[in-house]
Amino acid sequence: MKDDIASGHASLTPSSWVQRWSHLVPPHGQVLDVACGHGRHAWWFYKRNHPLTLVDRSKDAIESIAIPATSCEAVVADIENGPWPFAGRQFDAVVVTNYLWRPLLPTLLASVAPGGVLIYETFTQGNETVGKPSRPDFLLRPGELLAAFRELRVVAYEDGFLEAPDRFVQRIAAVREPLVATGVPRYLLDQRTG
Repeated sequence: MKDDIASGHASLTPSSWVQRWSHLVPPHGQVLDVACGHGRHAWWFYKRNHPLTLVDRSKDAIESIAIPATSCEAVVADIENGPWPFAGRQFDAVVVTNYLWRPLLPTLLASVAPGGVLIYETFTQGNETVGKPSRPDFLLRPGELLAAFRELRVVAYEDGFLEAPDRFVQRIAAVREPLVATGVPRYLLDQRTG
């Protein structure tokens, strides 16, 4: 990576939530960045030696990221009106920020590999009092991320108000238990023997 390429993205500071929980991603684990925009999280993970898979409906946004193709699979796709471009695939991390399309939540859950992590942060009810988005379609209901990802082990969860800029958000960091040699998740074995 050339320093001049990276410097163009220096102002795209990653979410503090993503930074805080990115250590949960297995070393060199494949990261899927959903609705990646101009790549603020892609650059964060690229600098930490993670191979990337990016998806966004904006070709201009995808092309602006400029991470070498050897480290990054970049896909332009309308994931709300077209097929999921990664059917049957799982990732060591699924990262989503400032994006909500409820019909996609089960697909995102299925995309987290055993031993993988989901890091998700987006707007929640209450945000309509301080700005955009304000439509209920784009605002999580109380506890909605917990319900949608209840199959995962929640490591951290927050639901509330943040400042600068003022916004109401819900965020979760959750992991899928790794499979043990029998192919059964460890938490199920622990329940049988516990």
